[in-house]
Amino acid sequence: MKKLALFTFLIAGSILLSGCFPAMQNISSVGSIISVNNDRRSVGTILDDKTIYLQLATWASEDAKLDSAHLNFLIYNKSVLITGEVPSKKLHAYVGQQAKRQSPKIKQIFNEVSIGPTSSLLKRAQDVGITLQVEAMLQNQEVFHPTHIKLITEAQTVYLMGSVTKREADRSVKIASDAKGIKQIVRLFDYLKTRPAAEIKRDKLRAEASVKRAKLEAEKASLEAEKARIQEKINQLTGTIGTSF
Repeated sequence: MKKLALFTFLIAGSILLSGCFPAMQNISSVGSIISVNNDRRSVGTILDDKTIYLQLATWASEDAKLDSAHLNFLIYNKSVLITGEVPSKKLHAYVGQQAKRQSPKIKQIFNEVSIGPTSSLLKRAQDVGITLQVEAMLQNQEVFHPTHIKLITEAQTVYLMGSVTKREADRSVKIASDAKGIKQIVRLFDYLKTRPAAEIKRDKLRAEASVKRAKLEAEKASLEAEKARIQEKINQLTGTIGTSF
């Protein structure tokens, strides 16, 4: 079966197994709906990453030598992670060598492809489920923005990529380790010494705006309460019922 057809079949199977929405290993189903404004990569780098992915996916589907292989790609900041299975050591080496040639913009290749039979559709669907589970868990924390972490699951091993501080990396691993079905977590991060200055400034402005909104809401509530007290006194003096202002 050609890889494109197999991929389509896998997505269809994942929909049935998840019972709710399409699951794709290479595209964050949760993160994709979040604004790229929070991404630590530049717009140009994001576009380069998407282009590299398309080039690799096209190569994997058209190279006849890979007909017996199952490959997945995750790209972040021009670094490429390859997972999946190939039947021989020779093909494993071929994948690593040829992948690099697909784009001059690729900085490095992490060849995590295993040697053995291709995984079943059920196993792949289970991996997709783990990915979606971890993505959802990364939403419920305040240490970093979910778009800072990209991930993929292969054979119940979760691979994490992104530009993060050590504190953020440790937090993401701790969160992911609580997901059901995980056997191992692999860090492939670009480590930052500190958070970007522009990001810190933006978060500070957001916090100040939040405090200002809360203060205005409190003042509004106080004014509404005072208005109610004044109206009550007017009603008592005039013997009327209702409001006059």
